[in-house]
Amino acid sequence: MPEIGWAPQSGPQTALVQCPIEDIFYGGARGGGKTDGMLGDWLLYQHRYGGHARGIIFRRTYPELEEIEARAHFLYTMAGADWKAQKRTFIFPNGATLRLRHLDKDKHAAKYQGHSYSWMGTDELTHFPSPDPIDLLWATLRSPHGLPIRRVLTGNPGGPGHNWVKARYIDPAPPYAPFVTEQELPDGMVAAISRVFIPATLDDNPALTKNDPGYWQRVVMAAAGKEWLLKAWRYGLWDIVAGGFFDDLWNRSVHILRPFPIPFTWRIDRSFDWGSSKPFSVGWWAESDGCEVGIPNPRKGEPGQPDYFTRTFPRGTLFRIHEWYGWDGETPNKGTYLQDTEIAKGIVWREKTWKIRGHVRPGPADSAIFDADPGRQSIADVMKKHGAKFYPADKKPGSRKQGWEAMRRRLLAALEDPMESPGLFVFDNCRQFIRTVPVLQRDEKDPDDVDTESEDHIADEARYRIMAPKRGVSRERMKV
Repeated sequence: MPEIGWAPQSGPQTALVQCPIEDIFYGGARGGGKTDGMLGDWLLYQHRYGGHARGIIFRRTYPELEEIEARAHFLYTMAGADWKAQKRTFIFPNGATLRLRHLDKDKHAAKYQGHSYSWMGTDELTHFPSPDPIDLLWATLRSPHGLPIRRVLTGNPGGPGHNWVKARYIDPAPPYAPFVTEQELPDGMVAAISRVFIPATLDDNPALTKNDPGYWQRVVMAAAGKEWLLKAWRYGLWDIVAGGFFDDLWNRSVHILRPFPIPFTWRIDRSFDWGSSKPFSVGWWAESDGCEVGIPNPRKGEPGQPDYFTRTFPRGTLFRIHEWYGWDGETPNKGTYLQDTEIAKGIVWREKTWKIRGHVRPGPADSAIFDADPGRQSIADVMKKHGAKFYPADKKPGSRKQGWEAMRRRLLAALEDPMESPGLFVFDNCRQFIRTVPVLQRDEKDPDDVDTESEDHIADEARYRIMAPKRGVSRERMKV
C-alpha cells in the first residue's frame, strides 16, 4: 500500500479497495469498519489517480455528516490534505478534492446537476427512505480524463430504506458475486450497471475489538435483551430488522399458509390504499366464521403424510388471500401512476380471473379517495362507477396506533396453540405483504407508530381491514 497513513484490514476492507465493480454496497453489521473502509477507499483512489480525482461523500443530514468529519480529519490530514471548513472540502497535495455534503430530498440532488465527480460515497444508505435522491446523482458521475467511475455505499439492516436496499443489493446475488442491473431506455437501448454486495461484521474489524474490547458489551446492553436485535447488529442478517415493528411476532412458518378452498359461508371483501407516485395496494380478505377447513400439508407426497389437515380457526380470523400492489416491480416504494379508472378495471379483471367476482363485498379504503372539490367526482365515485366499491376506513384520531396494536394482537393470536382469539394469516401468493410488512420500522420519535417514510402502503391497507366494523359473513356458495 502507498505511504498514506492507512491500509485496509484483511478481509472485506481489502476486498472493497480492490473491487473493480462500479457500484458497491459495503457493510451489514455494527462495528464492521464500513465508514473507515469507505474513507480509505477514497484515500487510495485519489493517490492512484491524482489531481483529476473528484470525490464527494453524502449523509442524509449535516449532523450525521459530522460523524464522518472527525475520522476523515484524522486520516486525511495525515496524508497532507487541507480542510476548507466553509466549503466542507478536503484538498489533497496532488490536487484531488473531496467534498462532504448532506442529501435528503430530490431538491437537494438538483443542486448538483452539472457537477462532475469520478468517485462518490454515501454513508448509512438505509437511512434514505427512497433511492430517488441518490439515483438522481448518477448523471454527475463522469470522468472526462478517463478515470474509472466508482460509487461506494455503506449501511446496516434496518432503517426506512431497508426494503429498497435489500431488494437492490442483497437479494439479486450472493455476497461478493457481481451482477448486472439493466434498465430499458425510451429509445430501445439498455442501460446496465454492475453491482456487488461486500458484507462486513464485527469479526472483520479486529482493530476495533483490540482497541475497544468493551464495544460489544455496550452493544449487548443497548439491545436490552432482544435476541433478534442482537442477531441483526452482530451478523448483519437482512431478514431480521433492528427496530422492526412486527418482527418480534412474525413467524413465516406459522403466519404464511398455502392457499386452500374458502368455505362458502366465509365473508370475502377487499381493502385499498391509494397511491400514484407511491404504490397503491389492494388486498382481498377472507374472514372465518369458525367452521372447519382443510389446510394443505407442506409434506404432501411423503409416505404416510395426508394431503390435508383439518383445522378450525376462531371466528373473525382474517386471511389475506390475494393482493395487487401497484409498484414499478423494481424500485421499492415507487408507484406506477395508474389512474383511478385503470385501477378499478384492474380490480374487476382480477376478481373475474380468480372466479370470485360477485362474491367480493366492499371493504375499507383510505378516506382520502372520498374527498372531492364541489362539482367533481371523487376517486371513490369513479372507482365505484367502474365496479370497485369501497367505504371510508376508520381514520379518527388515534386510529392509526390502535390499528397497529390490533394487528400485533392478531399476529400474536395466530402463534397460540390452540388459538383462542382471531388471528391473521397470509397466503403465500401475497408476496408483497410478505416482503414489506414484517420488516417495517418503528418511528424513532414515536415507538408506538410505524415509520411513515418506510414502505408502509400494504400495512396501511391491512390495518384498514383489521379495524373495519364487524359485518356478517356471506351465505353465497363459492370457491376460490
